[in-house]
Amino acid sequence: MSTLSQRAGAAPAAFAFAFALTVGLCGATAPARAAWHDVPFSAAYPAGEIIISQHQRALYFTEGDGRAIRYPIAVGKRGMAWLGSASVEGKYLAPDWSPPDIVAHDHPELPKFIPGGSPHNPMGAAAITLSRYQVAIHGTTRHMRRSIGTAASYGCIRMYNEDVEDLYQRVSIGTPVLAVP
Repeated sequence: MSTLSQRAGAAPAAFAFAFALTVGLCGATAPARAAWHDVPFSAAYPAGEIIISQHQRALYFTEGDGRAIRYPIAVGKRGMAWLGSASVEGKYLAPDWSPPDIVAHDHPELPKFIPGGSPHNPMGAAAITLSRYQVAIHGTTRHMRRSIGTAASYGCIRMYNEDVEDLYQRVSIGTPVLAVP
């Protein structure tokens, strides 16, 4: 089981990390600005919900009046993606990370603990934990940024750090989340 906590000592929360490659730095350079866009969206969803489109590899934060903010994401790899409802359970800046059992099994080279703020921490700048067992919406390392737009995780939703920081400011504990095909 992995644990997540703010460096300032918040209570730990369990979640799984979306991790397909060894954590580490590489030469991938990221865009300097956030990748989100304000887009038209179905008015059937009320303002203040997170809609995750697995097929589009996009997370939408609904604004109401037929508008949403669209963020590019990485979703769960084959057999790890999930569908259905959840809600925001926790919000953490620069969270610590410990690999869940499945990740540790697949990547025995990983350390058992990576402190928040480390460039090797797969949670990146922030993590938004969900009411689903071991699932979070979180940032990335420099190395993992290349996975955005793909199906690469162990069930978590990966975002660019600048985008997860933006979403972090917009959501509250209890925000509804819906993952659709």
